[in-house]
Amino acid sequence: MTPLVFHPIYSQLELPVRHRFPIEKYVGIRNALTSNGVPNNYFKKPTPVNVNNLKTVYDPTYIHQLINNQLDPKAMRRIGFPWSQQLIERTLTAVGGTIMTTQLALQHGKSINLTGGYHHAFANFGSGFCMINDLYLAALSMLQNDNINKVLIFDADVHQGDGTAKLASNNQNVFTVSIHGEKNFPHRKQISNLDFALPKGTTDELYLETVDNALSKAFNSFKPDAVIYDAGVDIHCNDDLGHLDISTQGVLARDKLVFDYCKLKGIPIAAVIGGGYQRDIEALVNVHLQLFIAAGVLT
Repeated sequence: MTPLVFHPIYSQLELPVRHRFPIEKYVGIRNALTSNGVPNNYFKKPTPVNVNNLKTVYDPTYIHQLINNQLDPKAMRRIGFPWSQQLIERTLTAVGGTIMTTQLALQHGKSINLTGGYHHAFANFGSGFCMINDLYLAALSMLQNDNINKVLIFDADVHQGDGTAKLASNNQNVFTVSIHGEKNFPHRKQISNLDFALPKGTTDELYLETVDNALSKAFNSFKPDAVIYDAGVDIHCNDDLGHLDISTQGVLARDKLVFDYCKLKGIPIAAVIGGGYQRDIEALVNVHLQLFIAAGVLT
């Protein structure tokens, strides 16, 4: 069994009309999985991350102001959401979900969170729909395990994992890889341990060669004990914000490469679904489902 982490709050957020963030996709993925025969007992319900624990890793003033609606309006605009109590509860639960996913991966070999990948959040500010960096927190959580000394964060979202790269820059036990669009958000890139910047219009062949090369380099140089995988599908040819030209089959091939590499090396993998911004939610859900096919949840 591959445990799947989901909470209804993932899709419970009132946003302005035509807001760019596809909040409905999370429950859409859940419903698609169950309608395709995935049993209810595969799904595990997370609890919100502890705010005091957040303050030990991230800037306590930022966390306090975020939770209590005291951030400067400019800081909220940079995040991209209007503040609400619902937003905070959803964020804390989503982050708790990624941490739970890593612990389940250590027990079962692999696990998937039906949200996650908030890689634009830094220690003291949020950006690009990301308020609290779940990937770095989840890596620290994995490192608490006696058998895990090195964690690889493998980020294949089309947007560079800038917050993650910065947070992990002084931690020798966390290795960051980002495969992203060269001319895409964020404008100011950070330095990951390995960065692969792809030109606009990149198609499957070059993309999959890059993923394979990135996996090989990361595993050979770092030799991780566990992997956290951001499986963003904003690389897809129909994505509104991606600017790459990757087919649905290419998304599946990428996800299979990552899962197969971890299986070959015998190390646990915790995946999050990452970004994806088609306005057609049904079509978007279908692209995200490739991750679950690659993981053997769906056939």
